[in-house]
Amino acid sequence: MTSVTTADQSQRSAARPERYPWLKPGVVIGSLVPLGFLVWDAAYGRLGADPVAIALNRLGLCALILLLACLTATPLRLRFGQTWLLRLRRLLGLLAFFYASLHVLLYAVVDQGAALGAIVADVTQRKFITAGFLAWFTLVPLAATSTSRARRWLGPLRWQRLHRLVYLAALLAAVHFIWRVKRDLTQPLVYATLLGLLLLVRLRRARPARRAPARSQPAP
Repeated sequence: MTSVTTADQSQRSAARPERYPWLKPGVVIGSLVPLGFLVWDAAYGRLGADPVAIALNRLGLCALILLLACLTATPLRLRFGQTWLLRLRRLLGLLAFFYASLHVLLYAVVDQGAALGAIVADVTQRKFITAGFLAWFTLVPLAATSTSRARRWLGPLRWQRLHRLVYLAALLAAVHFIWRVKRDLTQPLVYATLLGLLLLVRLRRARPARRAPARSQPAP
């Protein structure tokens, strides 16, 4: 009952007229700026000795940052009562999927030359690539059911249960980042810590709600 109510409240909030109509276009433009810099640097040969690796790192980092921003919406509402980020949650999730897909596409087509056998061998034998592929694969059904029509077709409860996979995708992405880095783990551990804090806020809020006993109504 609580899950359905929360989903309905989020749907009603998203259906309200936009208070800041420039916010979503601003988020889209701001999110595409790193991609523009990446294309610019690639065109002028500024990606260093291993341009594919640098491009992969940048795309993957953008995907992880946007995914964390998407997951910040609920803790921000629970801890501070701020709901404005809820209106951007779907957009941030789709932008994260966009960058993750570019990351996978660059790896498969450019790095591996679209050789299916080499890709399968890499995914099954190298654990950081396994984690990264599973993170992207987990995001696929979430992106495919991000529309209002898909939400109505699944129903609020089933839709919400499916989209909880975003937490699994974020965990797998963080593990992929940690396993990918071989020397200085400072940056991946910072993002993993941020993800842990977001999950902790979410879990601490959900736990009392499940344990709270039902109160009997006073007699009239």
